[in-house]
Amino acid sequence: MKAILLVICASTITLADIPDYKFPDGFLFGAATASYQVEGGWNEDGKGENIWDRGLHDHADWVADNSNGDIACDSYHKYKEDVQLLKDLGVNYYRFSISWSRVLPTGKADQVNQAGIDYYNNLIDELLANGIEPYVTMFHWDLPQPLQDEGGWPERKLADYFVDYARVLFKNFGDRVKYWMTVNEITQICEGGYSGGTFAPFITNPGVGGYECTHTVLLAHGRTYRLYESDYKAEQNGQVGIAIDSSWHEPNNPDNESDQQASEVDMQMNYGWFVNPIVYGNYPDVMIERVKANSLAEGFPQSRLPEFTADEQEMMKGTFDFLGLNHYTSDKVYFADEGAGDHPSHWADTGVIGVIDPSWPGSASDWLKEVPWGINRLLVWIKNHYDNPPVVITENGFSDYGQLDDYDRADYYKRYLYEILKAINEEECNVIGYTAWSLMDNFEWMAGYTQRFGMHYVDFDDPDRPRTRKLSSYVYNNIITTRHVDWDYYPDWPPTQENKN
Repeated sequence: MKAILLVICASTITLADIPDYKFPDGFLFGAATASYQVEGGWNEDGKGENIWDRGLHDHADWVADNSNGDIACDSYHKYKEDVQLLKDLGVNYYRFSISWSRVLPTGKADQVNQAGIDYYNNLIDELLANGIEPYVTMFHWDLPQPLQDEGGWPERKLADYFVDYARVLFKNFGDRVKYWMTVNEITQICEGGYSGGTFAPFITNPGVGGYECTHTVLLAHGRTYRLYESDYKAEQNGQVGIAIDSSWHEPNNPDNESDQQASEVDMQMNYGWFVNPIVYGNYPDVMIERVKANSLAEGFPQSRLPEFTADEQEMMKGTFDFLGLNHYTSDKVYFADEGAGDHPSHWADTGVIGVIDPSWPGSASDWLKEVPWGINRLLVWIKNHYDNPPVVITENGFSDYGQLDDYDRADYYKRYLYEILKAINEEECNVIGYTAWSLMDNFEWMAGYTQRFGMHYVDFDDPDRPRTRKLSSYVYNNIITTRHVDWDYYPDWPPTQENKN
């Protein structure tokens, strides 16, 4: 009955007079995972310890189900099976991340683990043999523990270590990998890891740690881009970008000028914070001014926000070939009362309150509401603020509890992809690719295995970690194959042997 009701709901959409837009020639589709979330093999074949290994081994109770990524989806051993899932899905590319600790066990380039190099060579070769382009993220949160023991990302020397790491990757994989993302979601790395203490390495230093961490990560990104540009691009002919996450911050009252300003401040200080330096060479003016004013009022002798030197600004400017955008949801925003919030903190510096509209459909994650039009408005905002850069949607997805007949996820993909089509066709936004999160159920950080984002079900109670296609994988394949959103399409369910592929 649930499936019928959802199909009726989706069919209602088809009654509206909406254009049947097609994805343009050259638009690419992919699926994504990340190393700690899927690989397992946490201490196999010379891999070093990372901050998630250490943190969750020491504090299992911090995760919703006391789990960790020691085995996860066991992709370290099952990568060929995963590539077959991708091939059946029909994607053009696979976005995966490399475990820094698997390649450089100490985090430093003087000790290269050949078994780690071999694993990623095998994965890359298997992808290419099946006509799937590798899109590689260099760092998706799993910092080598020895580098954290030296202070982690707030220490500027981490930028040196990262550039050395990137050089190892370019040398070993750059002949076949043509699309690189330096880091994934600086917000979570830095605010989660070094300000709020909610993500590894679980350090609490609000209003300071996140800014110091971000500054180092951005310098690492910029210097890595320049390294590729000077030493590898001519021969390898690849592209280097970055994956930044952002919600859309809608004015709580769109007609209220103060709420409009709150939306702009929130966008500048939670997306522009990372993208402005990459595009223009420095942090947004509003961020520089607000953090400095708060810092001085709090008794600091200078701003808590680090400064780029003139040379660094010049180096940073234009360090992208494309911008990766991770987007899941939206909120509504308005200014907080003057002085509100804990000081110091990034939240207090921003001074904006975000609320969820109770009418928005929910998911298994309390933070993730289905707001399709938000991605459209976000893409238009990026176009207008950054001169319409090439954008790849590097993550977009929906959480549930693992059901195979995941109509909610299928409908989420349809509605968000249609809003992307509108942005391309009506607003001329330069969106060049879309990546569904995730290829399969995996370890969802502090939620463990209690929330599922996958288009394939993984049975984590079975030592073999078998994968099973969900309904959403067929719907996504239909969109890829037909290059438009077919509101009426749903596969026969459950699938018979004849229609499984």
